[in-house]
Amino acid sequence: MSIADARPGEMTAAEIALGRSRRRRRRAADRLIDVLLTVVSCLMLLPLLFLVSNGFKTPQEMLAWPPTIIPNEPTFANFSAVLRDTPLLRWIGNSLVFAVLSSISILATSAIAGYILAKFPFRSLSVLFMVILATAIVPFEVYMIPLYFQAQALGLLNTTWGLLLGYLVMSFGIFLIRQNVIHSIPDELIEAARIDGAGELWIFWRIVLPLLRGALGALGVLAFFQAWTAFAWPLIVASRSEAYTIEVGLALFQTGFTVDLGRVSAASALVLIPSITLFVWLRRNFVQGVASTGLKE
Repeated sequence: MSIADARPGEMTAAEIALGRSRRRRRRAADRLIDVLLTVVSCLMLLPLLFLVSNGFKTPQEMLAWPPTIIPNEPTFANFSAVLRDTPLLRWIGNSLVFAVLSSISILATSAIAGYILAKFPFRSLSVLFMVILATAIVPFEVYMIPLYFQAQALGLLNTTWGLLLGYLVMSFGIFLIRQNVIHSIPDELIEAARIDGAGELWIFWRIVLPLLRGALGALGVLAFFQAWTAFAWPLIVASRSEAYTIEVGLALFQTGFTVDLGRVSAASALVLIPSITLFVWLRRNFVQGVASTGLKE
């Protein structure tokens, strides 16, 4: 049957063959993309594998060429030396407390500010939002020294509260939550709750926050990593060893002329555990929250 003889609504053999050919090419392209992404992922994981592997190697094997991923003679000497000779667990604890409290503060301030900036029709809030976005382009090093003098005047040096002084608010977090509120929470839902007599706090707690679960999960991961990997601010705020965070503590393994690669690798492998655990736990919320930020109504 030719195309001219085909009845309306019926597909000809040529059209069916063309559709099959397109689906076949699409599946081939998808498989090629999967292969490329797998290769790139393996290349990105290779330095991480070398890092963990070096923690189990002897100094001689670490300097051998060609390098090996699986140690020939695995040893726990580097891990035991790090835990025995340095307050590594204390540094990890300091970083955990700092990162968790910073994440809670950023989640709270971003959720409240993002909701207000998105759903309250005041012209001055648009100006305030532009000011908040403008602060995102100012490097932290610009106001780090004035902030240090403020922490010194308040007596917050060598304390967790001094560390938190520079990580209480995140301008990107406010932007992220505002965009999610605009695109994922309809105005009609909030107006219906107000007509039923619900207060603003009830609406925020019972309606807005549950709908922002994905965005808050993504922001929590970003806020935690920002505080967990902070170096410059903890370096100048903490002057005593017991107040160091893990990033500052790892820098002590490097002297002016040598680097203890075994201990650095072992300590870094231990430091990866909390961050990887958090990301695996919240990975779905992270992807969903970041992806929904740019959606349009």
